[in-house]
Formats: sequence, C-alpha cells, structure tokens
Amino acid sequence: MPNNAFSRRAFISTSLVAVSTIALPLPAFALSESSAKSLIESVVTDINKVIDSGKSENAMLRDFEKVFVRYADVPIMARYALGVDARSASKSELKSFTKAFQGYISRKYGRRFREFIGGQVTVKKARKIKAGYEVKSSVKLQGQAPFNVTFLVSGKSGKDKFYNMYIEGVNLLLTERTEIGAMLDRRKGDINKLTKDLSKAG
Repeated sequence: MPNNAFSRRAFISTSLVAVSTIALPLPAFALSESSAKSLIESVVTDINKVIDSGKSENAMLRDFEKVFVRYADVPIMARYALGVDARSASKSELKSFTKAFQGYISRKYGRRFREFIGGQVTVKKARKIKAGYEVKSSVKLQGQAPFNVTFLVSGKSGKDKFYNMYIEGVNLLLTERTEIGAMLDRRKGDINKLTKDLSKAG
C-alpha cells in the first residue's frame, strides 16, 4: 500500500476478518456494547500515548507491539492470516508464526503512525453483530477529510479483544491474508521459512 494511500486508509496496527467468514460465536459471559466501545477507546488512548511519547522509532515499534498484544486477539488473527495451512501446522509452528505475525503487523503499521501526530480519533458508536460487536470510529488527520475505521470485537479468547478492522470499508485482515498467502506460495508452502522471513518483514 503506497504511503499516501496509507494515510487515508490505515489506522492502528497494528496494524486487522469478514464476520461471515470467521464465524466467531458469541461468548457466554458479558461482552456488551459499552465494554466493546470502552476497549476501542483504550486502544486509541494507548496508541496516542506511544505517538506522543517522543521515543525513537525502534522504541515506539516495541510499544506498538505491546499495545497490539494487549488489545488484539492475536492467535485468531494469525490463524486467519495463515489460511488453510494453519490446520496442518504443528503447535510449535503455529506458535512461532503467531509471534512473527504480531511483530510483522506492529512494524508494518507502526512505522507509519507518525502521520497521526496532531490528528484526532473519535470513537462514535457500537452495535451488536453475529460475532460480537462492531465499533465505529472517525479519524481526522491534519489537512484531510475524516475517514471511517471500524473495529470488530469479540470475547472468544476469554477477554474482550478486537480481531479485525475495516479502513474505509477495506478488510485489513483479509488484505494481510492475501499478502501472507502469496509469501507462503513463493516459499512452496514452507511455514518455517515464511515465519523466519516474516520476523524480519514489515
């Protein structure tokens, strides 16, 4: 994605599933509209703290990864991004891939977060969907018209987590699944090679 396109279409990394595709069941415990909205407000607050910290890029990227792990359902996202190959991967392969995936996402989108300095993110509303809750927000960068970012939130992991984002209607995780699938094809389906290269990408 070109840098100028990113500034219009990408937010939070961390830097990422269509509801009908992933089919997450609603949890038995109390994921609610207010808790889903509160989660995303916390994501926004923590991301802004990192952006405004004045730290070096490498330090910021480490902080972005911590935010991603804290608020995102990383295992679900990693399995979806890996696609059908996740079914045949061993537990150790899947664990290593998940770790590489979280770093890749954090670096890929974290490097562009400085574009958000001086911008404003507003969490607007949440609504119940089949797989949890959809939380809509509006992002305004300096000198640009506001654009929409939608988070999908579930409690499947035992805690309220976001498991995907839509940037102006573009499914972030589906985009990553396509790109990672192409990377895996170029490595003739070798998950270990993909994991090794993914740990350096982004």
